[in-house]
Amino acid sequence: MSVELHEVSLRYADGPLVIDSLSASIESGEFVAVLGASGCGKSSLLNIIAGLLPPSAGWLEVPDDRAAFMFQDANLLPWLSAGDNVELALKLAGVPAGQRAAKVAELLQLVQLGHAAHRKPHELSGGMRQRVALARALAQEREVLLMDEPFAALDAITRDMLHEELRALWQRTGKTIIFVTHNVREAIRLAGRILVLSSHPGRILETRWITEELREDPARSAAMANELTQILRKEQRKDDDAR
Repeated sequence: MSVELHEVSLRYADGPLVIDSLSASIESGEFVAVLGASGCGKSSLLNIIAGLLPPSAGWLEVPDDRAAFMFQDANLLPWLSAGDNVELALKLAGVPAGQRAAKVAELLQLVQLGHAAHRKPHELSGGMRQRVALARALAQEREVLLMDEPFAALDAITRDMLHEELRALWQRTGKTIIFVTHNVREAIRLAGRILVLSSHPGRILETRWITEELREDPARSAAMANELTQILRKEQRKDDDAR
């Protein structure tokens, strides 16, 4: 087991519940998408798994080395090259100086950026910056990779290309990936399992398993997308009515 959540809840100060009694088991090597409307507690859930937020109730088990985190914004240091940004992560992870250059080259090659090691962030496209951010996350060599809507700000063509690359990278590395998104088609395209969260507070409403056969069948994947979209719209309407 990679991540175990048992009756996890989160409340900020005296405010309303953000996450309510959420339980889930995520196996090692699994690719799970957490799908929900904005404000349903998806990002807060990742912060709890990462150890950045303590749950208000419940408990969780994660690997001893916690998890690597990739955000929506690449957050690269602008004065460092792509390679130097990745090397900094290796340095912080305790990789000896003599081993870092080869490891940087390996990681950038893994995300298809071996040719761009010396470029600064402003010289890279949005998709390339996200690839560097992914290489930096992988440099931490954690079993679990948390991804918080990392492709949301990218154009559709770049996003589709990175979907393919992320699936291939996951298959090569065997990482456990927990991927937060509000994009139904993105969840279906990437994940083997989708956890659908309710709005305010976040609870698991539905679980959907995505097989390769379903993913490759346009009619079935479209039907699944429509079903999940209707669930999210219903939750969003309930949330709007409650305000």
